[in-house]
Amino acid sequence: MTTETITPALTDISGDYTIDTSHSRLGFVARHAMVTKVRGSFANWQGTAHIDTANPAASWVKLTVDAASVSTGVADRDGHLKSGDFFDVENHPEWTFSSTAVNRDGDEWAITGDLTIKGVTHAVTIEFEEGGSAKDPFGNFRVGFEGDTTVNRKDWGLSWNAALETGGILVSEKIKLEFDISAIRNA
Repeated sequence: MTTETITPALTDISGDYTIDTSHSRLGFVARHAMVTKVRGSFANWQGTAHIDTANPAASWVKLTVDAASVSTGVADRDGHLKSGDFFDVENHPEWTFSSTAVNRDGDEWAITGDLTIKGVTHAVTIEFEEGGSAKDPFGNFRVGFEGDTTVNRKDWGLSWNAALETGGILVSEKIKLEFDISAIRNA
């Protein structure tokens, strides 16, 4: 049996980064029918970041998400999410996030920014934890972060719902956004 040891490859993770979306996940969780959770993610998205550990306020993050790339594992549900009832991808094909403030406390980062969905923009704060750094077999320096935040989908006009016979609603208003990020430091 081998023991894995996390050894940071970088003593200072400051620099410019490109998110490696093939090794990252941008997902969400919604409660369905008041009894279970449905998980989904986006296959097509991109992002860049600048990390400044000495002056975290100088750090920033920008993301662009292809709303039509949503996947919950069920084609009919994905089609409904892409429709005018939810994401309206025909008229609003992209979501964006652009940070406006970054704070750091040790390995904990709080990134506040403007999240735009369906042409509506609201500020959100995402709490992140550093996952470490590594030099991959191809010579790339990577950093990892995991974070999440909970938003009310109705704030962005995602208000479709159906009442349940037994009380309650079909789709929760509160949606948890999840971020598992691997970013490569630019050369």
